[in-house]
Amino acid sequence: MGLGNKISNAMSTFGIMPGKLALSVRGLPRFIRDCRRYARAGRASPMPYRLRAIKPVLSDYYDSAGTASGHYFHQDIWAAQQIFRARPTRHVDIGSRVDGFAAHVLTFMNIEVIDIRPMASQVRGLSFIQSDATHLNNIADNSIESLSSLHAIEHFGLGRYTDPIDPMACYKAMAAMARVLQPGGRLYFGTPVGRQRVEFNSQRIFSPTDLLTRFPGLKLASFACVNDAGHFDDTKQPADLENANYSCGLYEFTK
Repeated sequence: MGLGNKISNAMSTFGIMPGKLALSVRGLPRFIRDCRRYARAGRASPMPYRLRAIKPVLSDYYDSAGTASGHYFHQDIWAAQQIFRARPTRHVDIGSRVDGFAAHVLTFMNIEVIDIRPMASQVRGLSFIQSDATHLNNIADNSIESLSSLHAIEHFGLGRYTDPIDPMACYKAMAAMARVLQPGGRLYFGTPVGRQRVEFNSQRIFSPTDLLTRFPGLKLASFACVNDAGHFDDTKQPADLENANYSCGLYEFTK
């Protein structure tokens, strides 16, 4: 890794996005020109230009209409579509994005979300339980018909979200998910896969084949992935991603 990339990664760690900063600097002259044009053209408009009310957004000049790629985009759609087809009577989620996956599911059924972080919500159909999901102690064996955990398990035990430091927490949580899934039930599980490593305290990247051994009593029903390029691929098997850098394995397990 070159010096430039190292500096960029270090800045990103502290919330400074070098790419966006560069685009903002590049967009400043255009913003100033647009201000002048609007001020001249908008004198008689109901909302004339006011210097005290400006709120510059300088990098959007160079954005696309959206991003239809990446781990979260594809995994959230994949899991929601699987659940829609299965039509369970109850679905429980552990730690997935509420503004992505849970929102998709809420368009066709209720969802119960468990997360160690607090959340205030009045959204109809969304039930929230603040809890450490490492052991799922409050959930009985063989009791959950439909369960998901998407891009969450890689953080367990790293302390990033105030959870206790525990190098084995992720594996304990996987075993707990297997325990609570009912016979014939479905677990939709997504996490970073590739060359196995921990990037403390951000995340883990798991061996995609090792994960197959971490859910006692469950068998793989289907597999897909989001590859290193950010594209969805349902033609691969876990072993095909052993040497990936940062892909997302999408596992559908059943008991």
